[in-house]
Amino acid sequence: MSRRRILVTSALPYANGAIHLGHLVEYIQTDIWVRFQRMQVNDDGSPVEVHYVGADDTHGTPIMLRADAEGITPKQLIDRVWHEHKRDFDSFGVSFDNYYTTDSPENEALCADIYGKLKAADLIATRSVEQFYDPVKNMFLPDRYIKGECPKCGAKDQYGDSCEVCGATYAPTDLKNAYSTVSGAAPVRKASEHYFFKLSDRRCEEFLRGYTQGAAHLQPEAANKMKEWLGAPGEAKLSDWDISRDAPYFGFPIPGTGGKKFFYVWLDAPVGYFGSFLNYVKKQQVAGNPIDADAFLKPGSDTELVHFIGKDILYFHALFWPAMLEYAGYRTPSKVYAHGFLTVNGEKMSKSRGTFITAESYIAQGLNPEWLRYYYAAKLNSTMEDIDMNLDDFVARVNSDLVGKYVNIASRASNFLTKYFDGKVMPASASGGPTRSGTGSATIMSTEYENAIASAYEQREFGKATRLIMAYADQINQYFDENKPWELAKSDTARKQLHEVCSECIAAFYRLTIMLKPILPVLATQAEAFLGTPGLNWKDLSKRPTAITQYKHLMTRVDPKQITALTEANKESLKPAAPAPHSQQRHAQHQENAVEAATQPETISIDDFTKIDLRIARIANAEHVEGADKLLKLSLEVGDLGTKQVFAGIKAAYDPEQLKGRLTVMVANLAPRKMKFGMSEGMVLAASGDAPGLYLLSPDSGAQPGMRIK
Repeated sequence: MSRRRILVTSALPYANGAIHLGHLVEYIQTDIWVRFQRMQVNDDGSPVEVHYVGADDTHGTPIMLRADAEGITPKQLIDRVWHEHKRDFDSFGVSFDNYYTTDSPENEALCADIYGKLKAADLIATRSVEQFYDPVKNMFLPDRYIKGECPKCGAKDQYGDSCEVCGATYAPTDLKNAYSTVSGAAPVRKASEHYFFKLSDRRCEEFLRGYTQGAAHLQPEAANKMKEWLGAPGEAKLSDWDISRDAPYFGFPIPGTGGKKFFYVWLDAPVGYFGSFLNYVKKQQVAGNPIDADAFLKPGSDTELVHFIGKDILYFHALFWPAMLEYAGYRTPSKVYAHGFLTVNGEKMSKSRGTFITAESYIAQGLNPEWLRYYYAAKLNSTMEDIDMNLDDFVARVNSDLVGKYVNIASRASNFLTKYFDGKVMPASASGGPTRSGTGSATIMSTEYENAIASAYEQREFGKATRLIMAYADQINQYFDENKPWELAKSDTARKQLHEVCSECIAAFYRLTIMLKPILPVLATQAEAFLGTPGLNWKDLSKRPTAITQYKHLMTRVDPKQITALTEANKESLKPAAPAPHSQQRHAQHQENAVEAATQPETISIDDFTKIDLRIARIANAEHVEGADKLLKLSLEVGDLGTKQVFAGIKAAYDPEQLKGRLTVMVANLAPRKMKFGMSEGMVLAASGDAPGLYLLSPDSGAQPGMRIK
């Protein structure tokens, strides 16, 4: 086996808001995997070489506008936010080898190099694009900075790409009575030359079909999503990607444009992974630890490039990014691991409920960051499923597993070892392994069991790993209770058995410490000091400690009052607020759309809400609509309301066959609308974000067609 060398990244958080618990799902997941790899050795005994780099994503219109609103320069803004982000990552033990910025000379040089090579490969095109222009701010307006009346249904205050009332999609230039959300001025149409990456080129399509479906680069569900976005061979569903923006813009100027055109932020953001790595390589060179950068960035080596991302930015990381790299002469990602989103108490994070919790506030309320690391680990698996943080379960699981099981072993056994045996641990040869005085078999950690835990870590099945680890902790606590060391201590003739029982418990605690170390690095370090075994790695599972120091309490329980205080500290008033100059965002939600999150939605009364008749509907049939690019024709069974025909713009997201029989939610009292393809008698509800993708709403099991949603 060759030596394993891995470059690992997490998605880059946007420099326009604070790190919150939703962000931390990804960074903790990545860090656990990285720490596990750092504990491994190759077949030749050398340590696995793993480098974990990150950076703030710093360019784009939202940064420029927020800096302007605060009366500072964009560079001053991103420097301040960088320090805030770095503080939060450090607080939660996210062990970047290098945390950098996309606004760097390394990144600018890489962007220019990649662009130049794509241009030489005839994969860059230019064409005139007509956009709305703000005559007051003297800037072109991204779609989500334009509002107006929907050209289809006339609804007011709709964004420049889709109507939230009727679901229609359109170009921003189709809006009626449009206005700029930046200045309020009526925008004017103005043409500008834009630069495009020719993703629709046959070479890119053929490469991406092979890349997304082969070599297990993606999770199965992600690979299936790529099939939808790519379409059937010859269907030509990929569109060229606009990679340019006009001045004024905070970003890197495109070479050869005289500073009038800039790279779109989504081009230079993923390149920032490589920029941070090159910056790290320079630092290591100065420190006398040279790294072969080409082995990680150029094709042909056996190194690995592993990206951890949220599923909302899968489109960029599985299509645009690998295609760019392939035709610019750089290596493509070995793995792209996408995870789901975080809900709290079964619901989307909410400022009004106090569940939109920032990393800074969690620390400020005195909560142990390793409680959260363990809880996330217990929930995470290798799929793109969302995970839920139930706050009551958080308290119960941390207190039960970490304090009641793991720490409890050391606390109970150490007292006897220290009092009667000067802290010395009986050697394994003398002990012969754990035995029980009562009924039951011996409790032994087998190599197969250890390998199963290691495999779970490698496969990102952290929930499985924690279950196996805690099952072992349960066995050890049971072994301790069955042997009753408090009774053995009363008899001088039982001292050897007492020594054996407590030694085996401490040896088990030692093994548990190694297995939990990727998740709990701070607690593991404290445990190592207690055990006299600093710097433990996975290979040390075959060893055992020889003596312990005086036991000091390793971890306190979570007090439910702390959780109450945390949610109270994060609650915001329900009164409508003026639009904020910036927003708290996921790392993906920055594609020049920040105004959406920054603007408070208009409030409605309960009477307004009750006018909408929302019903459970069963999709009896779904089929393509001939001549329609985006529509599927749905036949919906709605209980007593009978069968409704609805045309839904979800063709790009769903195979009709997969929809048949599925329950969903529809607006049942929407006025029927005569369309080119027939009468649409309602509207199904779907969620969408800044990245491509639509997601039909689905009720819990037990809901029946026709039920009213209240």
